[in-house]
Amino acid sequence: MVRAAVSELTVPLRNAWNITRYKRAPRAIQIIRNEVIRHLKVAPEEEIYIDPSVNEHIWARGIENPPRKIKLQVTRHDEPDFPIEVTLAQE
Repeated sequence: MVRAAVSELTVPLRNAWNITRYKRAPRAIQIIRNEVIRHLKVAPEEEIYIDPSVNEHIWARGIENPPRKIKLQVTRHDEPDFPIEVTLAQE
C-alpha cells in the first residue's frame, strides 16, 4: 500500500511584480517551486513535479499578468523515486 502526505499550500505570487513585466509568469513558477522546497523541506536529490494545469493557470492571462496568489495541493509520495507532486487545489 502506497501512502502519500497531502497538504494544501497558498502561495503568494506578489513578488512576481518586482521584475520586468515580460518575465512575471516564469518568475511565478519559480516562486511556487521555491515555496514548495521551503515548506516541505525538500532534499536536493528530490524532484518536484509541477502539474501542467498549474502552469496553464499561471499563464492563462499571459506572461505579464499572472494571478496574485494560488492555492495548491502538494503531495509527497513515500516512494523515494517518485517526485513531489504539485497540483491545483479543488475549491
